[in-house]
Amino acid sequence: MLILNCIPEARGWSPIQYMIALAAELFEASVLNVTDHHPGFMAQVASVLRRRTKGDYRESCLLVGPGPGDLKKILNIPGWRNRFGVTGAWIIDSFWVDHIPKVLRLSNPFDYIFVTLQEDVEIWKRATGAKIVWLPWGSDALRLGSCSAHRAWDITRVGRQPPEWEEDIVASREAKSLGINYRCRPASDGVNTLQNQRLMMDVYADTKYVLAFSNAANPEPYTHPIRQYLTGRWVDGLSAGSVLAGIPPQGDSARALLWSEATLDLGTVRREEGLQALAAALRDWTPQLALKNHSMALKALDWRWRFQTLAETLGLSCDRLDNEIKLLRERIDRLAVH
Repeated sequence: MLILNCIPEARGWSPIQYMIALAAELFEASVLNVTDHHPGFMAQVASVLRRRTKGDYRESCLLVGPGPGDLKKILNIPGWRNRFGVTGAWIIDSFWVDHIPKVLRLSNPFDYIFVTLQEDVEIWKRATGAKIVWLPWGSDALRLGSCSAHRAWDITRVGRQPPEWEEDIVASREAKSLGINYRCRPASDGVNTLQNQRLMMDVYADTKYVLAFSNAANPEPYTHPIRQYLTGRWVDGLSAGSVLAGIPPQGDSARALLWSEATLDLGTVRREEGLQALAAALRDWTPQLALKNHSMALKALDWRWRFQTLAETLGLSCDRLDNEIKLLRERIDRLAVH
């Protein structure tokens, strides 16, 4: 299989860059980093409308892109129309449905399109005519996850936060007054995206609660104004045994993926009230909670389950993936006896 990697090297995309590297290993696939160049509209139309002839059935293609506009990047691959037996695309921010390229309404170069929000499936079907499969975010719970009972930090702040939580020094001082050990945003200078992902998983494994707020509670110009969704912070934190504290996203996808112990709903974006709620929750925290969240992440969030869906959908046979899923099941069984 050939994986077309359209994901930026930016820090925020580290979890997906890691996922692509893991997929390449387990599928024994090659990875091609696709340039940002987009063919002109008429070139797109001409390329898509020309009849696709399926090529060597042994080679499949999976494009992984941040948003719908990246679907057009397959047109940059010479001979794509008769090279691949099966073509698929995995769009991570699939909620930007208004950005689905209009040229796909004429003819779709993909046999399957995978979307991360269950709520997007029907819209994508109508817009593209392709077979749409829900394939949500995941995490490497097997290799990078943790159920460690010893956690040096009570709360860790990473990523975007509501305005009152933005000042780390102020939040840390107020937390300390309540007896809370608060970790400010960790530094990740001088590391590449894959190293950054491993670093962040170590950070999550050393904290009881990770601060996170839904885009509905904490909107930014680059977040979707209506759709609520999980991101890497949520699934990676859970894989490392943390609880996500803040305001969780709502919607079918979030309800299907999260469980009751996964989140602590603070019910507010105000820092003082949130810290009070966290102080109360910390008094009841036990190592069993870390074990529960890591175990559930192994069952529901590990990337290998997503890869299994990809393999079944695209008709791939992958011994390495099969072996890793065996290891995953064995770890789930071992933790179940505790």
